[in-house]
Amino acid sequence: MLITIDGVISPGELAAARAFMAQGEFMDGGLSAGKMAQGVKHNLELEQGSDIFKRLNAVVFEKLLQHPRFQAAALPNKTAAPFYSRYGKGMHYGAHVDNPLMGNGPYLRTDVSATLFLSDPDSYAGGELCVMTEFGEQRVKLPAGSVVVYPSSSLHHVAEVTQGERQALVVWIQSCVRDPAQREVLYNLWQSRESLLASDPDGEDTQRIDYVYANLVRMWAEV
Repeated sequence: MLITIDGVISPGELAAARAFMAQGEFMDGGLSAGKMAQGVKHNLELEQGSDIFKRLNAVVFEKLLQHPRFQAAALPNKTAAPFYSRYGKGMHYGAHVDNPLMGNGPYLRTDVSATLFLSDPDSYAGGELCVMTEFGEQRVKLPAGSVVVYPSSSLHHVAEVTQGERQALVVWIQSCVRDPAQREVLYNLWQSRESLLASDPDGEDTQRIDYVYANLVRMWAEV
């Protein structure tokens, strides 16, 4: 399942994030890639742990983690440190599958990947996130401040940027529910529950859907 969520961060927060990105020190993104991805990863990534990295996290990453729709889509248990990437002209990231485990122990299992777009789509050409799904390849290029959430097990790549610069945050999540089909069921059920809670909070159907959602999470969650 591929889920897009608009308006995760505000225009003011986007402006602050871009200003921080302009001040940051970036390094070869291949240095953080796994063995299979090193040969196909051609981008730049902000140095983790720097002061700029921490400031960006406060403006961007924390807002993403707190967003209700993102929480419902990913059902986060553990979250890796994010990467802030830049793709200039000619840069791309070839086809790959994300590493199944991250860290040096205790490990984080990568169930969910998320890309938060920080550049306006009309400010660069190319740079689509291309994800293989059961319905074929899905090409994603979202408005700045929007995020796409997809299974980490998906084969995916970032198309070559042919003009301008693509900036984005990428993060990996160990979900409370590892099975993507179960997460899809829960996300759709969550959306229906939220709609009923807004329109008929005391109705019998609302209570029934809330009961089913809560107990399916309880049944499928691994924490």
